[in-house]
Amino acid sequence: MAAKKRLQIIRTACRLFAERGYYNTTMPDIAAELGMSVGNLYNYFESKEELAKEVMLTVSRWVAERLRSINEKDIPTEEKIRELVRNFFEISLQEPELIDYFLRVFLSNREVFKEGCEGFACVGEVVTEVMILLSNGVERGELRNQDFFSAFVTVMGPMGGIVFLHGEGVLEKPLMDYAEPIAENIWNALKV
Repeated sequence: MAAKKRLQIIRTACRLFAERGYYNTTMPDIAAELGMSVGNLYNYFESKEELAKEVMLTVSRWVAERLRSINEKDIPTEEKIRELVRNFFEISLQEPELIDYFLRVFLSNREVFKEGCEGFACVGEVVTEVMILLSNGVERGELRNQDFFSAFVTVMGPMGGIVFLHGEGVLEKPLMDYAEPIAENIWNALKV
């Protein structure tokens, strides 16, 4: 029961932080949204900073699980990239607050994520799975061997960018219509 309540708190905090911003969301706001007392909320998370970090770790874990299932498939790297893009877009459509949180809170409020969440620490599971995707592609002779950070940004940058534009309402077509062209661009930028 406590684990279920903890997850409910994480999801609610994620949504409120993404909608209102980190600094404009208080622990009393989160408690009120959940219909619980502020004191009870503090039984689950000692501070807003701790809750913000746990949201990022949870979001990273969920995205990494999707990517891990793709990495485990015995299919060409090109198809793995296509599946990665489709899955990332599906997550952003099914649970937009997860991607909004990453783009609007985590990346914009780095000062909140000090002490245990520096660099890639809070998104380590996603980074690891992208690293596996890239190294397996290199080992199979399908991808060029290049600096990890350049390749990582080549994978994640276009996906995050188009999802951001979708969230801003500026795309001319539905988000999923961009999955194939984005996957093709990523593939062309990385392939041998």
